[in-house]
Amino acid sequence: MLHHPKRPSYMPEQLWFTAFLNKYFAGVANAILGASHLRARYPEAPIPNWLAMQILVFLILLVFFVIVRARLSVDNPGPLQHSMEAINAFVADQSHEVIGHDYQRYVGYLTTLGLFILVGCFIGLIPGFETATAAPSVPLGCALVTWFYYHYHGIRMNGFGYIRNFIGPVWWLAPLMFIIEVCSHLARILSLTIRLFANMFASDMVTLVFFTLFPIGIPIIFMLLHAGVAIIQTYIFVLLATVYIGEAVAHEH
Repeated sequence: MLHHPKRPSYMPEQLWFTAFLNKYFAGVANAILGASHLRARYPEAPIPNWLAMQILVFLILLVFFVIVRARLSVDNPGPLQHSMEAINAFVADQSHEVIGHDYQRYVGYLTTLGLFILVGCFIGLIPGFETATAAPSVPLGCALVTWFYYHYHGIRMNGFGYIRNFIGPVWWLAPLMFIIEVCSHLARILSLTIRLFANMFASDMVTLVFFTLFPIGIPIIFMLLHAGVAIIQTYIFVLLATVYIGEAVAHEH
Protein backbone atom coordinates (compact mmCIF):
# COMPACT_ATOMS: atom_id res chain seq x y z
CA MET A 1 0.00 0.00 0.00
CA LEU A 2 1.35 3.39 -1.03
CA HIS A 3 1.38 6.18 1.49
CA HIS A 4 1.55 9.77 0.37
CA PRO A 5 3.98 11.85 2.42
CA LYS A 6 2.27 14.29 4.73
CA ARG A 7 2.92 17.96 4.41
CA PRO A 8 5.33 19.12 7.13
CA SER A 9 3.52 20.71 10.03
CA TYR A 10 6.21 23.36 10.47
CA MET A 11 6.65 26.47 8.40
CA PRO A 12 9.98 27.61 6.97
CA GLU A 13 11.84 30.15 9.07
CA GLN A 14 10.63 33.69 8.47
CA LEU A 15 12.63 36.89 8.66
CA TRP A 16 11.11 39.55 10.89
CA PHE A 17 10.00 41.60 7.87
CA THR A 18 8.45 38.51 6.27
CA ALA A 19 6.58 37.75 9.50
CA PHE A 20 5.35 41.36 9.57
CA LEU A 21 4.01 41.13 6.02
CA ASN A 22 2.36 37.78 6.65
CA LYS A 23 0.75 39.08 9.85
CA TYR A 24 -0.95 42.00 8.12
CA PHE A 25 -1.17 41.02 4.45
CA ALA A 26 -1.60 37.22 4.41
CA GLY A 27 -5.29 37.64 3.54
CA VAL A 28 -4.48 39.89 0.58
CA ALA A 29 -1.79 37.51 -0.66
CA ASN A 30 -4.11 34.51 -0.39
CA ALA A 31 -6.86 36.41 -2.21
CA ILE A 32 -4.48 37.23 -5.07
CA LEU A 33 -3.36 33.61 -5.28
CA GLY A 34 -6.97 32.43 -5.14
CA ALA A 35 -7.91 34.74 -8.03
CA SER A 36 -5.20 32.97 -10.06
CA HIS A 37 -6.51 29.55 -8.94
CA LEU A 38 -3.40 28.97 -6.85
CA ARG A 39 -3.02 28.07 -3.19
CA ALA A 40 -0.15 28.85 -0.87
CA ARG A 41 1.55 25.88 0.74
CA TYR A 42 1.23 27.66 4.07
CA PRO A 43 -1.89 29.86 3.92
CA GLU A 44 -0.99 31.47 7.25
CA ALA A 45 2.34 32.59 5.72
CA PRO A 46 1.89 32.88 1.94
CA ILE A 47 4.66 35.47 1.52
CA PRO A 48 8.12 33.82 1.39
CA ASN A 49 11.36 35.50 2.43
CA TRP A 50 12.54 36.18 -1.12
CA LEU A 51 9.32 38.02 -1.97
CA ALA A 52 9.44 39.98 1.27
CA MET A 53 13.02 41.06 0.48
CA GLN A 54 11.94 42.05 -3.01
CA ILE A 55 9.12 44.18 -1.60
CA LEU A 56 11.52 45.75 0.89
CA VAL A 57 14.01 46.62 -1.87
CA PHE A 58 11.17 48.23 -3.84
CA LEU A 59 10.11 50.28 -0.81
CA ILE A 60 13.70 51.36 -0.09
CA LEU A 61 14.18 52.51 -3.68
CA LEU A 62 10.79 54.24 -3.70
CA VAL A 63 11.67 56.25 -0.57
CA PHE A 64 15.16 56.91 -1.94
CA PHE A 65 13.81 58.26 -5.25
CA VAL A 66 11.32 60.48 -3.40
CA ILE A 67 14.11 61.91 -1.24
CA VAL A 68 16.36 62.51 -4.26
CA ARG A 69 13.50 64.18 -6.14
CA ALA A 70 12.67 66.41 -3.17
CA ARG A 71 16.30 67.55 -2.84
CA LEU A 72 16.97 68.28 -6.50
CA SER A 73 18.65 71.63 -6.88
CA VAL A 74 20.30 73.35 -9.82
CA ASP A 75 22.12 75.96 -7.73
CA ASN A 76 23.15 73.87 -4.73
CA PRO A 77 23.15 70.12 -5.48
CA GLY A 78 23.90 67.90 -2.50
CA PRO A 79 26.06 64.75 -2.24
CA LEU A 80 23.04 62.50 -2.86
CA GLN A 81 22.19 64.33 -6.07
CA HIS A 82 25.82 64.20 -7.21
CA SER A 83 25.90 60.44 -6.56
CA MET A 84 22.73 59.79 -8.55
CA GLU A 85 23.89 62.03 -11.37
CA ALA A 86 27.16 60.09 -11.50
CA ILE A 87 25.34 56.74 -11.65
CA ASN A 88 22.93 58.01 -14.29
CA ALA A 89 25.79 59.50 -16.33
CA PHE A 90 27.71 56.20 -16.18
CA VAL A 91 24.70 54.23 -17.45
CA ALA A 92 23.98 56.91 -20.07
CA ASP A 93 27.56 56.86 -21.40
CA GLN A 94 27.54 53.07 -21.61
CA SER A 95 24.13 53.11 -23.32
CA HIS A 96 25.35 55.70 -25.82
CA GLU A 97 28.33 53.53 -26.75
CA VAL A 98 26.32 50.31 -27.05
CA ILE A 99 22.87 51.41 -28.26
CA GLY A 100 23.70 54.62 -30.09
CA HIS A 101 20.82 56.64 -31.50
CA ASP A 102 17.92 57.35 -29.11
CA TYR A 103 19.79 55.74 -26.21
CA GLN A 104 18.24 58.20 -23.72
CA ARG A 105 14.93 56.34 -23.92
CA TYR A 106 16.41 53.30 -22.18
CA VAL A 107 18.64 54.94 -19.54
CA GLY A 108 15.81 55.19 -16.98
CA TYR A 109 15.03 51.48 -17.16
CA LEU A 110 18.67 50.41 -17.06
CA THR A 111 19.47 52.68 -14.11
CA THR A 112 16.45 51.46 -12.13
CA LEU A 113 17.28 47.84 -12.97
CA GLY A 114 20.84 48.30 -11.78
CA LEU A 115 19.82 49.96 -8.52
CA PHE A 116 17.23 47.26 -7.82
CA ILE A 117 19.78 44.48 -8.33
CA LEU A 118 22.49 46.29 -6.37
CA VAL A 119 20.26 46.98 -3.34
CA GLY A 120 18.92 43.42 -3.57
CA CYS A 121 22.51 42.15 -3.35
CA PHE A 122 23.61 44.52 -0.57
CA ILE A 123 20.61 44.04 1.70
CA GLY A 124 21.89 40.63 2.78
CA LEU A 125 24.81 42.32 4.53
CA ILE A 126 22.40 43.82 7.07
CA PRO A 127 21.65 41.51 10.05
CA GLY A 128 18.08 40.27 10.00
CA PHE A 129 17.78 40.32 6.20
CA GLU A 130 18.66 38.03 3.30
CA THR A 131 20.21 38.73 -0.08
CA ALA A 132 17.20 39.05 -2.38
CA THR A 133 19.15 38.02 -5.49
CA ALA A 134 20.39 34.83 -3.79
CA ALA A 135 16.91 33.35 -4.42
CA PRO A 136 16.45 32.26 -8.07
CA SER A 137 12.99 33.82 -8.39
CA VAL A 138 14.33 37.38 -8.09
CA PRO A 139 17.04 37.15 -10.81
CA LEU A 140 14.52 35.27 -12.95
CA GLY A 141 12.03 38.12 -12.58
CA CYS A 142 14.68 40.70 -13.58
CA ALA A 143 15.68 38.54 -16.56
CA LEU A 144 12.09 38.09 -17.74
CA VAL A 145 11.27 41.79 -17.47
CA THR A 146 14.45 42.64 -19.43
CA TRP A 147 13.64 39.96 -22.04
CA PHE A 148 10.15 41.31 -22.69
CA TYR A 149 11.42 44.89 -22.52
CA TYR A 150 13.99 44.58 -25.29
CA HIS A 151 11.69 42.53 -27.53
CA TYR A 152 8.95 45.12 -27.11
CA HIS A 153 11.27 47.92 -28.15
CA GLY A 154 12.68 45.83 -30.99
CA ILE A 155 9.18 45.45 -32.43
CA ARG A 156 8.36 49.09 -31.69
CA MET A 157 11.41 50.34 -33.57
CA ASN A 158 11.49 47.89 -36.49
CA GLY A 159 7.94 46.58 -36.81
CA PHE A 160 7.71 43.35 -38.78
CA GLY A 161 11.31 43.84 -39.84
CA TYR A 162 12.34 42.76 -36.33
CA ILE A 163 11.43 39.20 -37.26
CA ARG A 164 14.12 39.27 -39.96
CA ASN A 165 16.68 39.18 -37.14
CA PHE A 166 15.45 35.66 -36.40
CA ILE A 167 15.54 34.21 -39.93
CA GLY A 168 18.80 35.51 -41.39
CA PRO A 169 19.61 36.60 -44.95
CA VAL A 170 19.47 33.14 -46.58
CA TRP A 171 15.83 32.24 -47.24
CA TRP A 172 16.27 28.46 -47.45
CA LEU A 173 17.96 28.43 -44.04
CA ALA A 174 15.21 30.57 -42.49
CA PRO A 175 13.36 27.72 -40.64
CA LEU A 176 16.57 26.44 -39.07
CA MET A 177 17.82 29.93 -38.21
CA PHE A 178 14.48 30.82 -36.64
CA ILE A 179 14.66 27.83 -34.27
CA ILE A 180 18.28 28.59 -33.40
CA GLU A 181 17.56 32.27 -32.74
CA VAL A 182 14.49 31.53 -30.59
CA CYS A 183 16.51 29.08 -28.50
CA SER A 184 19.33 31.62 -28.26
CA HIS A 185 17.01 34.34 -26.97
CA LEU A 186 15.36 31.99 -24.48
CA ALA A 187 18.82 30.96 -23.27
CA ARG A 188 19.45 34.61 -22.40
CA ILE A 189 16.83 34.35 -19.65
CA LEU A 190 18.60 31.32 -18.23
CA SER A 191 22.02 32.94 -18.56
CA LEU A 192 21.03 36.18 -16.80
CA THR A 193 19.24 34.28 -14.04
CA ILE A 194 21.89 31.66 -13.26
CA ARG A 195 24.83 34.07 -13.42
CA LEU A 196 23.34 36.47 -10.87
CA PHE A 197 21.76 33.82 -8.64
CA ALA A 198 24.76 31.47 -8.54
CA ASN A 199 27.29 34.17 -7.75
CA MET A 200 25.22 35.82 -5.01
CA PHE A 201 24.17 32.49 -3.49
CA ALA A 202 27.80 31.33 -3.38
CA SER A 203 28.90 34.65 -1.89
CA ASP A 204 26.19 34.36 0.77
CA MET A 205 27.27 30.83 1.68
CA VAL A 206 30.96 31.72 1.94
CA THR A 207 30.19 34.74 4.12
CA LEU A 208 27.87 32.67 6.34
CA VAL A 209 30.46 29.91 6.80
CA PHE A 210 33.15 32.34 7.91
CA PHE A 211 30.71 34.13 10.20
CA THR A 212 30.07 30.76 11.85
CA LEU A 213 33.76 29.82 12.16
CA PHE A 214 35.18 33.25 12.98
CA PRO A 215 32.47 35.54 14.37
CA ILE A 216 34.86 38.48 14.81
CA GLY A 217 37.19 40.19 12.36
CA ILE A 218 37.68 37.86 9.42
CA PRO A 219 34.03 37.92 8.17
CA ILE A 220 34.47 41.64 7.41
CA ILE A 221 36.85 40.66 4.60
CA PHE A 222 34.21 38.40 3.08
CA MET A 223 31.53 41.04 3.52
CA LEU A 224 33.73 43.35 1.43
CA LEU A 225 34.17 40.56 -1.11
CA HIS A 226 30.39 40.12 -1.13
CA ALA A 227 30.01 43.83 -1.88
CA GLY A 228 32.55 43.51 -4.70
CA VAL A 229 30.73 40.53 -6.20
CA ALA A 230 27.44 42.46 -5.94
CA ILE A 231 28.84 45.44 -7.85
CA ILE A 232 30.41 43.27 -10.54
CA GLN A 233 27.28 41.16 -11.05
CA THR A 234 25.08 44.26 -11.20
CA TYR A 235 27.37 45.77 -13.83
CA ILE A 236 27.37 42.58 -15.92
CA PHE A 237 23.58 42.26 -15.76
CA VAL A 238 23.02 45.88 -16.81
CA LEU A 239 25.70 45.66 -19.52
CA LEU A 240 24.10 42.54 -21.04
CA ALA A 241 20.67 44.17 -20.85
CA THR A 242 22.13 47.17 -22.70
CA VAL A 243 23.63 44.93 -25.38
CA TYR A 244 20.33 43.09 -25.87
CA ILE A 245 18.44 46.37 -26.20
CA GLY A 246 21.03 47.66 -28.66
CA GLU A 247 20.69 44.56 -30.83
CA ALA A 248 16.90 44.71 -30.73
CA VAL A 249 16.49 48.37 -31.69
CA ALA A 250 19.30 48.52 -34.25
CA HIS A 251 18.19 49.45 -37.78
CA GLU A 252 19.43 47.37 -40.67
CA HIS A 253 21.23 49.37 -43.32
